[in-house]
Amino acid sequence: MATAWASMLDVLHLVAAVGALVLALWQLSRGRDGARTPALRACAVALIISALWSCSVIALGGSMVLTDLLLSASYLAWLWLLYRLFAADPRGKGLGPIRAVVAALAFVELLQMAIALAGFGQAEAGVLEAELLILRFAAIFRLLFCIGALVLAHNLYVGASRETRQSLRWPAAALGLTWLYDLNLFTIAYLLDELPVLLAQLRGAVMLAAVALLALGTFRNENDLRFAPSRSFAFQSFSLLAIGAYLVTMVVAAQGIAYAGQDYGGVLQVAFLVIASIAALLLLPSRKLRGWLRVTISKHLFQHRYDYRAEWLRFTATIGRAGANAAPLPERIVQAVADIADAPRGLLLTPNEEGGLALAAPGAGFFEQSHFILDIDEIRAGQHAGIPADACPQWLRDEPAAWAMVPLLHYERLVGLVVLARGPVQRRLDWEDFDLLRVVGRQLASYLAEQASQDALGEAQRFDEFNRRIAFVMHDIKNLASQLSLLASNAEKHADKPAFRADMILTLKNSTDKLQALLARLSRYGTHGGAGRGAFDLAALLGRVAGQYAGQHKVVPPMAGGPCMVEGDVEALEQALVHLVQNAIEASDRGQPVLLELRSRSGAEAIVEVIDSGCGMSAEFLRTRLFKPFHSSKPGGFGIGACEARELIRAMGGRLEVESREGLGTRFLIRLPTAEGAELIRSLSEQPPAAKVA
Repeated sequence: MATAWASMLDVLHLVAAVGALVLALWQLSRGRDGARTPALRACAVALIISALWSCSVIALGGSMVLTDLLLSASYLAWLWLLYRLFAADPRGKGLGPIRAVVAALAFVELLQMAIALAGFGQAEAGVLEAELLILRFAAIFRLLFCIGALVLAHNLYVGASRETRQSLRWPAAALGLTWLYDLNLFTIAYLLDELPVLLAQLRGAVMLAAVALLALGTFRNENDLRFAPSRSFAFQSFSLLAIGAYLVTMVVAAQGIAYAGQDYGGVLQVAFLVIASIAALLLLPSRKLRGWLRVTISKHLFQHRYDYRAEWLRFTATIGRAGANAAPLPERIVQAVADIADAPRGLLLTPNEEGGLALAAPGAGFFEQSHFILDIDEIRAGQHAGIPADACPQWLRDEPAAWAMVPLLHYERLVGLVVLARGPVQRRLDWEDFDLLRVVGRQLASYLAEQASQDALGEAQRFDEFNRRIAFVMHDIKNLASQLSLLASNAEKHADKPAFRADMILTLKNSTDKLQALLARLSRYGTHGGAGRGAFDLAALLGRVAGQYAGQHKVVPPMAGGPCMVEGDVEALEQALVHLVQNAIEASDRGQPVLLELRSRSGAEAIVEVIDSGCGMSAEFLRTRLFKPFHSSKPGGFGIGACEARELIRAMGGRLEVESREGLGTRFLIRLPTAEGAELIRSLSEQPPAAKVA
């Protein structure tokens, strides 16, 4: 029975200590409140010291000198709080008498601390008479302090104005309860010449009641008991309460095991502590548990799910991140949306150059017209009334991690779509999620539109630079034309002179060299001209292109296998192949061959592969810069070759694809319709529609 009573007392002290620490952290985290801030800090300090005293009672016992010293320190801290409450009151201009009383009470408590130290020495010496005398003096000093402190607390509350009294009611009640209980306690101790054990043990319950009164007053002054802390503080406080509950459970269970099984109590206690520690190590680091706590706290303790100020600051910091180590804008957009919805990852879909968005036109139109945040789980459950099937592709429905689709709309135009993955805690999106994600989507769409405008402006500036360079080339051509014109006019007069003929030959040779140099510079930027579309042998063209590099670099033509007739512009395709082969040669070492392969010689499509084992290209370069003008991986390159080759092939109804890996090489694939395939497509397109049956 004694063990159970001791355990209950320890639990009271532990709960009081945890409550005091939580309330202290709450008061320290509150906003700057003018004159009330010093009183809040004084109250927080007093609560922390009182919590330390309760912990000392649990660990050392109530009769140890350290416990007594911590009790005196808590008295001084509460006295300082009382003084700060007087200073915060409008009567603070006349604090002279109050300071004198506070100084006298502080001096009395310092004497009490000295007596506690002296009593510790006498207890070591075993002098009973001295111990009794010290106990009487200690009781007298405690009585003096409690009486003076109660008088001050009464004066604080009674003399306050009606408005101020509302805020002073609860702290005055807490202080009055504490000192009134100690007044009775030490009165009995003085009369009996001994400290009443039961009353001394119940001090933990008194402290718990005082903490509850202070908490009640603190919350009542905050919007009529509305609990409105910050999210981070609430989560930390709840974690602290959980740890306190865990410790209380540990103490009660350990004491109960020891009481129930006296013969094997020690062994059972050790086994229980080991199991409880393992459980704590497994559960506390769990991300799913933390996510569940965050969702539960936000749902039950706050009026709104989100702290909009904190969310917007984090959103701005994520999007505005700059520097060489900053992630690209698409990655930051996904991170910004995922952070708000507490999603572990996401996917950004943006329009390609043909206007597609991995969605059919009805699906993209649905998002543009409705601004809808789509919960994919509702689509899977069949709750898709009014939502077109094209709004959520089948590959997204089949992906179990896909959770929500957030459209990015700029001036009612869909510029992107963020697909969020499911978070660690499964929940359904509500109206607050929809409102916040809709606003964030519009903001992110403006960033994407701004980046597209900047890219377009940059390309326009590069085209302007390119035009200026062409102007210099045209100037050289004009000079050559003038020289040749002058030479032709003089030839009519001096053609019979040997010296003129020798000078004319030298001038023609120099002009020819200059023209060839200009043509070599302009060969990569030739026009798309040619003899027009027609059928030609693709295998023969590949052999001819490979032969152009004989003696310069080893270009391996496709193996003999018969002709492959395709339809297109032979000169334009030759120009595109020259671009790709030249790029492959420049990316390869001198001894590494470039391969030309031809697949699918029969059928509706012919495939040409240009393969090298050079330096390769990164995935980021392939995705964002390869087919854009003026983005080149070679120093001083214009970056027009790949872009022009793709446009030439597209003009013939073909496609250009690329596969590359850094350090391994690159493979370009050209897909062209064969002559038979092109004829079949034309015949199908020219057929009249089938007549309807009446």
